[in-house]
Amino acid sequence: MFVIDDQLEKAGADEMVAIDAFNESLEANGHWIMAAGIHDPSHATTFDNRGATGLSHAGAFATAAEHISGFWIIQADSREQAEQLAAAGSKACNRKVELRPFIF
Repeated sequence: MFVIDDQLEKAGADEMVAIDAFNESLEANGHWIMAAGIHDPSHATTFDNRGATGLSHAGAFATAAEHISGFWIIQADSREQAEQLAAAGSKACNRKVELRPFIF
């Protein structure tokens, strides 16, 4: 689950309380694998070493009004359960959440 943000500020104190409670519920119910926040795109460096070209540039690979500011990796028994957890995560962090499955 990717957290989609349109601001550069970190989550506020009230949001962090809700996020911590959500994380604790994920752990208590066996859904937790890991989670992390990440810096905004101004802290990114993009590398392209295809063909051993050694290219890199400061910044994200794409620019947009929104960016990914964090993620959860969860274990769910079904797509429906994952969707419910994504909706709960969105509510907890007060931001959009995008849900994608792993490719196995």
